[in-house]
Amino acid sequence: MIIAVAGVAGTLGGALLTQRGSERAKRLEIELVRDHEEVREARSLRRTCYVELNRDARQFTTALNRHLHVMRERGVEEADSDALEEAKNAHRDRYSEAQMIAPEEVLRRASLVNQALNKVYGQVKRLERGAPEPGETMETAAQAQYEVWEMLRTMRTAMRHDLGVSHED
Repeated sequence: MIIAVAGVAGTLGGALLTQRGSERAKRLEIELVRDHEEVREARSLRRTCYVELNRDARQFTTALNRHLHVMRERGVEEADSDALEEAKNAHRDRYSEAQMIAPEEVLRRASLVNQALNKVYGQVKRLERGAPEPGETMETAAQAQYEVWEMLRTMRTAMRHDLGVSHED
């Protein structure tokens, strides 16, 4: 009788242990899938942010260049100023988003671009008002705007590296 009870208890205990092990394995599998999905979503969010930041920074740079040309060729009209402000605001919004989700290396590069763009913007607006700071000319503003392109390339490389698209340093 004792042997029979021990046999039944062993059989039931084995089934219980097998069931608990199976449940634990299933929980781990669900957690792994959830973690993988979170990583994938975070990468997708960064990719979208990077695309928009890259686009808007390039558009702001182009708008600054166009504005400098307009200032040389004719007087600045309200539509010209509005276009520059739109580009500036779009870049500001994308940069603000990147500050919340980009890793340090990308954010460092994006910050350099942001600072350079704002510096050029300040020069352009002071020149437009006829109140440049010492040493500020159309040529220095144009040169500073041109130098932003290399910063943009460096920022884009950091973004691509973070996304695993490029392993260039």
